[in-house]
Order: sequence, then structure tokens, then C-alpha cells
Amino acid sequence: MKVEQIYTGCLAQGAYYIESNGEAVIIDPLRETQPYLERAGKSGAKIKYVLETHFHADFVSGHLDLSKKTGATIVYGPNAKPSFEAHIASDGEQLKVGSLTIKVLHTPGHTMESTTYLLLDENGKPHCIFSGDTLFIGDVGRPDLAQKMGSITQEDLAGYLYESLHTKIMTLPDDVIVYPAHGAGSACGKNMSKETFDTLGHQKQVNYALKAATKEQFIKEVTDGLLPPPAYFPQNVAMNKGVIQSVDIVKEKGLRALTPAQFELVAETEGALVLDTRGAQTFKDGFVPRSINIGIKGDFAPWVGAMIPDVKHPLLLVTDEGTEDEVVTRLARVGYDNVFGYLKGGITAWKDAGLDVDTIDSISADEFAKRFHANKLRVVDVRKDGEYEAEHVDGAWHASLQFINQNLAAFSKEEPNYVHCAGGYRSMIAASLLKARGYHNLVEVAGGFNAIKKTDVKVTDYVCPSTLKK
Repeated sequence: MKVEQIYTGCLAQGAYYIESNGEAVIIDPLRETQPYLERAGKSGAKIKYVLETHFHADFVSGHLDLSKKTGATIVYGPNAKPSFEAHIASDGEQLKVGSLTIKVLHTPGHTMESTTYLLLDENGKPHCIFSGDTLFIGDVGRPDLAQKMGSITQEDLAGYLYESLHTKIMTLPDDVIVYPAHGAGSACGKNMSKETFDTLGHQKQVNYALKAATKEQFIKEVTDGLLPPPAYFPQNVAMNKGVIQSVDIVKEKGLRALTPAQFELVAETEGALVLDTRGAQTFKDGFVPRSINIGIKGDFAPWVGAMIPDVKHPLLLVTDEGTEDEVVTRLARVGYDNVFGYLKGGITAWKDAGLDVDTIDSISADEFAKRFHANKLRVVDVRKDGEYEAEHVDGAWHASLQFINQNLAAFSKEEPNYVHCAGGYRSMIAASLLKARGYHNLVEVAGGFNAIKKTDVKVTDYVCPSTLKK
């Protein structure tokens, strides 16, 4: 018996590979199929099933491509209604993989089709569960994503989730291993651990949701403090329910190398947004005007989803040389298929062609401290609410990047805006967005709050309610 977690940190997503006697199963695969094909090929195993725990909202699954390339049967749990051929398993149904058995446990709550797969070893002993978004390490799945379907509410879904956990999962032996679909950093929960697996017994002791004394308390706790989900979530759900384009075709289109003249023409004729994926401190020194900077070396896909609400929006790329394939792949994972190509030769080729470039002023934390003490500055903190509330620069406005469109009042077009986040990644995203919208008096603080705290700038935990806007 082989059970392997294939974890993708940038999405905080766990897919799984199970193998026994030459047969294999893939659970919740990402869109690119090569890693799974290579893993099965390494052992000479045939992929028999592709199991989906639910219709994912935060990424586009690779179930269709994987099934087409291997002949594997796609499996969903009860209530799933995909528009493609799949086996809709019944609650309690058993699937055989070599000498192993996978038992289907219908666990609605996160969504109504949510299903947990219980793996029984060669002796029929419960070994582990693949819990999808039903049970995380330290948390449970948020119950608000599927509430728009019919008249169901998030409280209704939380009630279903409570019953699923208490009747299907918590009754299993304490030594059963929990393998969830996500870890810390995913927007599918609010309190996930950085650990990516644990025993069920330990989760019963430490997971706040599993310790709730009553169903009413559980519903209150899991629905409290939920932030609005990223705008691309429902679009990814719709893609996962339908027949999606092969990722191979998406990559072929997205990896077209364009000269500066071609790049400029496509931007104009297609109304394409220019997405620059270089590092923040490289981007600031010169970029195609009206570009948005979201660095590939960060939480790239989630921030693309938050900043570009429509997955169908035409995109053009400016990248570090050699990262084009990675960028197109990571965009495709979250459904951004409409990439028209990338700038061949990068910003150097753009400059050599005599085309205009723009820049963003960026200063060190020490320089910020000097200016802070010499003058009253308009400081704008684009971190999350909790980060700002815990500690921030005295007198700073708050404008969470996730809700920047609702927070534009925090920025001035008359006086300089000193923008910072925790380390510099999010602040450059914010600065590039604002620059594209006509805010030109921007000063980004390199190193962010982490660097500012090392200076003598006063910080406080006092929160002015007027700065917390969404």
C-alpha cells in the first residue's frame, strides 16, 4: 500500500496518490496531469479512478484530462451533477483498488455533494480519510460557498456539516489519519494549521470546531468571522462542473512569444490586462504602463483571483526569463485561460523598442522613518484586518488589499500615499493597481511593516473605526 500527498504550497492544496497491486487512484488532482502520470509510470501502475471530494472553488481540477489520458473513471459522491460522464457513487459504496478498499462517505456541509473517502487497508482496517474540504487540520470547511444554490443558508450548511462530522467522521478510530484538501493559506477555511495531515484523535482534542459542545455552538463558531470569498470562486465551480478546455491547449496559446509591437497590438485590440509577474523591487524600476504586478514568487494564484475578478479577462504577461511556463500553468490552475502570450525579451525588449515605461517610487524603512518624523505622512496599510488591528503604524489608514476597490477613499490624489504591507509583496500589488487607475503620488515602503518595526516609528494597536472599510 502506498499513500502519498502531493502538496502544492502556492495554492495550499493537497492531492493524493494511492497505489496497490498495480492499480492507482488520484484524489483531487490539479489541472496539469504530468505529475500524476509520471508518478504512476514510475511504479508501472494503472490509474483506475480519479476521485473528487466536491466541485472545487479555489482551483480547476485535472479530472477530465487525467481521465482522457488514462481511461480512469471519474468519481463524485451523492448529489453531484456534472455535465460530463462520471460515476456518482452512493453513500457507503466501496471501490476496490488492488487489495485496498475505498469507502464513500457522503459528508455534506461545505457543499451538498461533499464526500470523504475512507481508505481501508488489506485487512479491512480503517487507515486514513481524504476529507476534502469537510475537515481540515485545525478547522472545517466554510459553509457559505454553496448557499446561493436554492434557498439554503450558511447556517443550514453548517448544520449539515455538524451532522456529517459527528455521524460519519468522528465515529472513526482515533488513529485514522486525516488528509485534507487544503492547509494554511487557503481561503476555503479560516483557521487552518500549517500542518498538512494529522490523526483524527488529535484533531478531536485541538480542533475548535470538533470541540463544540452543541450543534448550535458549532454553527455559531464556524460561521463567525467569515470573510467574503474571492470573486473567482463561483467561476471555478462552474468550470469544474462543465467540460473545460485541455490545459495543453491553454498552455499552447499562453506561451506565444510576442515582440513589443505584437504585444502592444494585442493589448489594444483585445483590451488585455498586462500582468507583470516579476519581483516587486524589480518591477518598480520599469514596467509597461498600466501593468499590474503580482509576483510569481508569492501567493500568486490566490492574489490573481482576488485582483482580477473575471477569469475570462484577456491577459498578457511580462515575466522573468524562463518562468513563462510556470506562470501560464499557475494561471490555468485557477481558471485564467485567456492568456494571449508573453513579452519576448521582457521589459528590456520593450525599452529597446523605444516604448514608454512607468516606475513606482520605493523607499527603505529607514528613509520612511526619517520622513515620518519630519512630516505628517499619509500612511496606508494594505494588510488584512487582523494584522492591522494587532499592530500598525500610529495614524495609518487601513485599506485591505483584498477589498481595495471598496477602500479607495483611503488614498489621496493630492498628497503622497506611503503604502506598505507586511513584507512588500502586497504593497506593490496595491501600488500597481492604483497607478493604473491614475494615482501617481505613491511611495511604496520596501520591506513593509516587518522592516518599519525595526525603526523608531511609533506603532500602536489603537484602531480608528473609520479606517476599517469594505
